[in-house]
Amino acid sequence: MKAISIRQPWAGAIVHQSKRVENRTWKLPASMHGARVLIHAAAQPDRHAIVYGPHLDVYGAIVGVATITGCHWAEKGRLCGPWSDDNAYHWTLDDVVALPEPVPAKGALGFWTPNEETVNAVLRQETGVAW
Repeated sequence: MKAISIRQPWAGAIVHQSKRVENRTWKLPASMHGARVLIHAAAQPDRHAIVYGPHLDVYGAIVGVATITGCHWAEKGRLCGPWSDDNAYHWTLDDVVALPEPVPAKGALGFWTPNEETVNAVLRQETGVAW
């Protein structure tokens, strides 16, 4: 299983709010279309972001799981929702589940593979979602 690191408050907005698009400068690899991925709250926040709500203060941990259902490029003014940015690839997310307890993990750029201990700690949590 792969993971993707996302800065807070965006990781928290994905797993605890209605953010169902991840804005990226790079296109989703074809092999990741339809993949179930771990959502990792990066160690550093996006200091320019303004999002309010609970669960946005967790850093350096797996906080949820999601399925990446698609990817498209958004030209200026062609946004697919309130969380989307201009001139970015929009990765669409579905079947998002927040973990009851964040699992500490060191993240990385791009898609990365968590160690077995981290994956097992995620799998032990009752999320109600089949892997």
